[in-house]
Amino acid sequence: MNLLIRADSSSQIGLGHIMRDLVLAKQYPDATISFACRDLNGNIIDTIPYPVHVLASDTPEELIECIISHEIDVVVFDHYGIDAAYEKRVKEETSVTILSMDDTYQHHHCDILYNPNIYAKSERYADLVPAYCEIHCAKPLIREEFRLAKQLPKPSTDAVFISMGGSDPKNLSIQILQALPSDEHVNLVTTTSNPHLKELQNYAKEHPNIHLHINVSNIAELMHECSFAIITPSSIAHEVMFMELPFIAIQSADNQSEFVTYMKGEGLSVMEHFKSALFNALLEKLR
Repeated sequence: MNLLIRADSSSQIGLGHIMRDLVLAKQYPDATISFACRDLNGNIIDTIPYPVHVLASDTPEELIECIISHEIDVVVFDHYGIDAAYEKRVKEETSVTILSMDDTYQHHHCDILYNPNIYAKSERYADLVPAYCEIHCAKPLIREEFRLAKQLPKPSTDAVFISMGGSDPKNLSIQILQALPSDEHVNLVTTTSNPHLKELQNYAKEHPNIHLHINVSNIAELMHECSFAIITPSSIAHEVMFMELPFIAIQSADNQSEFVTYMKGEGLSVMEHFKSALFNALLEKLR
């Protein structure tokens, strides 16, 4: 089976789609996997351990040509810019099986719908997908490194893990660092896709308690070293919950609103916007 994953990453849209698709790809060990991506600013194409077809546009015509020329059997769409009409055209012109990833209860023309988020409810897709569509919900994609790290003894260090996504377009990391006590030990994870990286590096140089980790592959280990986390209500929240780490979640994008609603309903510490006073109050509850 030839499986193609259509997803993008950039400084603006973040890296989360690619990261979770790499976990999804491991669920198809017998398939020949490839990706189709745009070469956007701040992308992580070079880190994808599969062949990547670099697209010059977002048009269905170019993707359809790619599907046909590489004899693709299954296409995974994990992209907010691709709607049901786009999927329908691809289906009609190629007859591929379509698996659509979804976080926000959108219409899809697909054979399989997968919403991996813990808040996902399959009944909400009743009128959003074709009647023949298989629906899979609330099965988070957890990287193997987290399963391994959780088995290790917990270190005695007292530190905070911070990750505002690979790109952090709102520069929330700096605001959080400025609000934390000056002696708080910090493991802050980011990537070279972060447009505010230079500012973060300069800040970390002036504050030796802050350890800045860029493009690292040991996120689970760094998280395991910490006593609590400050994250976005996104895929990483599933990993933090899996690690049973107390956390504060701060919304950084509109597509995280469903997760925010879920967290509020569960009584978890979550903020729709960063506000120092509320952040400090939530911080006190974690100590």
